Amino acid sequence: MSTSDATPTACLVLADGTVFYGRGFGAVGETSAELCFNTAMTGYQEIMTDPSYAGQIVTFTFPHIGNVGVNVDDDETAEPVADGMVVKWDPTEPSNWRAQNELTKWLEKTSRIGIGGVDTRRLTRAIRQQGAPHVTLAHDPSGKFNLEALVAKARAFKGLEGLDLAKEVTCAQSYRWNETRWAWPEGYSERAEPGHKVVALDYGAKRNILRCLVSAGCEVMVMPATSTAEEVLAQNPDGVFLSNGPGDPAATGSYAVPMIQEILEKTELPVFGICLGHQMLALALGATTVKMNHGHHGANHPVKDLETGKVEITSMNHGFTVDSQTLPDGVLETHVSLFDGSNCGIRMQDRPVFSVQYHPEASPGPQDSYYLFERFAAAMGARHALA
Repeated sequence: MSTSDATPTACLVLADGTVFYGRGFGAVGETSAELCFNTAMTGYQEIMTDPSYAGQIVTFTFPHIGNVGVNVDDDETAEPVADGMVVKWDPTEPSNWRAQNELTKWLEKTSRIGIGGVDTRRLTRAIRQQGAPHVTLAHDPSGKFNLEALVAKARAFKGLEGLDLAKEVTCAQSYRWNETRWAWPEGYSERAEPGHKVVALDYGAKRNILRCLVSAGCEVMVMPATSTAEEVLAQNPDGVFLSNGPGDPAATGSYAVPMIQEILEKTELPVFGICLGHQMLALALGATTVKMNHGHHGANHPVKDLETGKVEITSMNHGFTVDSQTLPDGVLETHVSLFDGSNCGIRMQDRPVFSVQYHPEASPGPQDSYYLFERFAAAMGARHALA
């Protein structure tokens, strides 16, 4: 709280009993989830609507939240997926020509809880030192909280390990996507000309990833996470894309991995994966994944391309990682994090099958890695040339 005499209307309760008081905004109520922090300086709306944040509450280390408002163009999916948000300063009124609504009203409308006036630096240090804690976030305008009950709810949260959340955020049925990336001054546009036919497996796909595929020259058919290899190949694709998504990759892999393995066994199709899709591909190739202490969440993560020596600044959002020590022969590690050395990319040595842990579509974040979409399109084009 910024003032000692202000009555707190929200609190964040950690499973160890630690309590952070603040001012509530958005929806009124309670929610329990895993707590993470994100260091991005822009894109709070994109972060809140990223399906990869299912089951998590996001602490924003950048204090200026709410200053550009919200608008329909910046949603990565229809509504916020992150369970709540924690900020240092109360959200400000929007001051941006693209704003269509205020952040606080948007959160209230979409049943998401926020808390301001929190020492986010202290909270971030606790997350880094102790690992991502289980928490309960409560907002009550009266300021009355049953702390014992809130702690119990935080401790009752089962966590993300072993949890398959892709089924909860995937599309209900297949659909086509033909919208391209945003560009000044026309904004988004639609691609009409034919392109490489891509099946995108939706484990929680961000819209801007689909836009990047279209802008790179692809016709995109988005299919549910539980689609079978037979259903995918029935689309006669030129390539297969594995999307980002939330939860434990080992849990989602129970059905996704056999599908990917069957596609790899039956075809020579190019395959490209991002985030959870990267982990799905690694599992399908024989590697394993592990839970990270506090994960990587931000838009300023340096990643080194081991094959070129180039360093890219990337956007990341993941709490699990591929154990590079378990990569089998014939699968090369292509990228590593310069923060902690964790795996950030792989490829098959003799086939156009590759994936990265980070987000080359940015949204929010730098666009250093957009070339990966073009590499995927080039692989499909080369295969056509040989046919």
